[in-house]
Amino acid sequence: MKFNPGGGSMNKMIKQAKKAQEQIAEMQAQLQEKEIEASSGGGAVTVKVNGKQEVLEIKIKEEAVDLDDIEMLEDLVLVAVNEGIRNSQEMVSNEMAKITGGLKIPGL
Repeated sequence: MKFNPGGGSMNKMIKQAKKAQEQIAEMQAQLQEKEIEASSGGGAVTVKVNGKQEVLEIKIKEEAVDLDDIEMLEDLVLVAVNEGIRNSQEMVSNEMAKITGGLKIPGL
């Protein structure tokens, strides 16, 4: 007679973890293709960021360029980039919650 306390449930947990890991890998690949757009200065500076928090594109309208006030343009770019990254992180968190049920998994 074998004694196997919880052996079946352990195997089930391992299978569930493996399935979740596969879903997460698939989601991460899909998120790389998704783009978030953010802007500042009423659309004077616009950035696109993907789900891996990579800045893909920065657009600056001509009227935002003032050679006498470069600092303002730098600030507009900084604000737009940071907003794009924040929005991308939020999108990733929302997608991850769909897979993990809101459970925080270290490293993800």
